[in-house]
Amino acid sequence: MGVGTVAGDVNRNDRSIVALVMLAHGMVHTYELSIPIFVAIWLGEFASIDLGLASVPVTTASLGVMTGLGFALFGLGALPGGILVDRVGSKRLIVACLLGMAGSFVLLALSPNLVVVALALVVWGAAASVYHPAGLRLISTGVEERGTGFAYHGIAGNLGIGFGPFVTALLLLFFDWHLVAGVLALPALVAAALATRANFEEQAAVAAADGGEGADTGDDGDTGGDDKAGAGVSSFAEFVSQSKHLFAGGFALVFALVMFSGLYYRGVTTFLPDLLGTVIGIEPIPVSELLPAALASGSAGGAPTLDVELFVYAGLLTVGVFGQYVGGKLTDRIRTERGIVAGFGALAVIAVAFLPVASLGVGPLLAICALLGFFLFMVQPFYQATVAEYTPAGLRGLSYGFTYLGVFGVGALGGAIAGYILTVADSTALFFVLAGFATAATLLGVTLLRRRPTPA
Repeated sequence: MGVGTVAGDVNRNDRSIVALVMLAHGMVHTYELSIPIFVAIWLGEFASIDLGLASVPVTTASLGVMTGLGFALFGLGALPGGILVDRVGSKRLIVACLLGMAGSFVLLALSPNLVVVALALVVWGAAASVYHPAGLRLISTGVEERGTGFAYHGIAGNLGIGFGPFVTALLLLFFDWHLVAGVLALPALVAAALATRANFEEQAAVAAADGGEGADTGDDGDTGGDDKAGAGVSSFAEFVSQSKHLFAGGFALVFALVMFSGLYYRGVTTFLPDLLGTVIGIEPIPVSELLPAALASGSAGGAPTLDVELFVYAGLLTVGVFGQYVGGKLTDRIRTERGIVAGFGALAVIAVAFLPVASLGVGPLLAICALLGFFLFMVQPFYQATVAEYTPAGLRGLSYGFTYLGVFGVGALGGAIAGYILTVADSTALFFVLAGFATAATLLGVTLLRRRPTPA
């Protein structure tokens, strides 16, 4: 096989992998960030959560705990997902993730009360939890231009992050939330069907780096036994020993950093749609005011209203596309620790400034929201690439499992913390706590920067 042919095959392999992870990542975050839109609806629709022997009033605190169950499993399941992906490969887990998420939103559509809603969110969290270790492991071992792969992977995630809430908010103008949840299940089913057709070599980048030919793949594009980088864990004793090996070095600091990142991320996103409406004071607009006079004249008094805060929230998340792209590209150009320090330092400042700036008017509100969206997602490619730099390729799935255990498992507490603070204190206290999370992540980034030797 000639050099030109190999290069062409590698490029095609990169494209196939990036296409799959972009599709799946977009789906994961479409559902994840649609959930806060539903939270805003549930706060107004339900008065209590009936647990059989007891009834719990619906407040930001109780809904924060309820949604936190699903979000916690989203992170907690990442660790077993990371262990599993090192043994069986990425593609099967990605397909299973997509099918599970579709099923969870079907259950959500059928939910008669908040207890079943909570169950549906738990199912979603379990299904979605395996994606990040599977997808990021696939990029880190299969894509040669890893930074660019992370960038496009992040962009797709942010398109889902923005598109999901936007479409959800738009559909809720006209339809009941149960029907909207059912409609949202359909894209994941289509994505799963497309994912089964993907064909690529999962270890192409590792094989190229080692000067080898790469591992064989089966007819269906799944990797064979050698395509797992010959590593992973096969017993509890091996899991313990390999985990000790990971945490003996700089990865321990990376893990602490991503925990604070997750607390900030979940703390700021869970109740942001409600905060924009109730605290900032964005008023809903009757849809009839946006229609031509000929169409608006026949509108009834009960015509739907446009909840502007939901679309501001969706716009904020969509801005993260640019943050992901910039962050991903910079990981190939600067030390990732420097990007971490700059990104989390900016998030600390934004948290302190958010409410004072947002209260100045529409322009400042949109500006501070755009900055929040940009930096909230710019940091993600940096810490994803940093994980790859502090861990061996054979344990990449395990390392990303631990990473997203921190980001989404421990990070799920951010939603519960935010709900509790909003119940017993106010939004100002919440944003100061968020600033503390970002400051802690910044200091950990500084520590990593000082400890890591400068490349020759």
